[in-house]
Amino acid sequence: MSQHDRTLPRAATSEVALSARGLTKTFGAFTAIDDVTFEVARGTIHGLIGPNGAGKSTLFGLLTKFLTPTAGKIHLGGEDITRAKPEEVVRRGMVRSFQISAVFPHLTLRENIRVALQRKHGMDVQFWQPTRRLSVLDDRVDALLDQVNLLDLGDQRASDVSYGRKRSLELATTLALDPQVMLLDEPMAGMASADIGAIAELIRRAAQDRTVLMVEHNLDVVDDLCDRVTVLARGAVLAEGSFEEIRANQEVRESYMGAGHE
Repeated sequence: MSQHDRTLPRAATSEVALSARGLTKTFGAFTAIDDVTFEVARGTIHGLIGPNGAGKSTLFGLLTKFLTPTAGKIHLGGEDITRAKPEEVVRRGMVRSFQISAVFPHLTLRENIRVALQRKHGMDVQFWQPTRRLSVLDDRVDALLDQVNLLDLGDQRASDVSYGRKRSLELATTLALDPQVMLLDEPMAGMASADIGAIAELIRRAAQDRTVLMVEHNLDVVDDLCDRVTVLARGAVLAEGSFEEIRANQEVRESYMGAGHE
């Protein structure tokens, strides 16, 4: 039986928000993603971990349709999105954040969120409009700022706030698109230890009525947040289960965590 024909543990008990079946991506003779099958249950936080070069970013690119798979299928909420375009995936409710903070540094925090809301409400081509015409978005902007504890900084330029607050702002702009599925690419990357707990709590709150798939190298964060974990190695699924099951897996410990990881 091939990997993508097997029965996955969560499928029998949970509705599936996002799934890949036999997903493969080759670049010439190099296989970056090799017959990957996994499912993300709706309403859960699902971790994707693995050593550098395991294929995590390539897999994210495939799921969000910035890359075209060589083989396999991708389903979002039961709909086949294998050949969909990136903008179609966003309209269907899946949004990705990136490892490097992607905000407009010379705009205020409030203006950054307003730009995202303009996209959501079909007003993204109305930059020529007077600012007062966009005041209809103000309440939602303030609500999103408050949700990520940035309301008191709304009028500061993004370039003037700390890196941790930039990441909070990026989460708010992602939430502005009202996604049902969020793909977070190393949300703790470059984060000071003092900020990690705050960002983790923001993710936990954001996930209360959403599904989250997150790539993360900080295993303490994965342990704290994730309901289920998939481990990639050399482009293939090495193991899947709860964090406790992953931590107890000898092959995972030797290839990624290190045999001495506790």
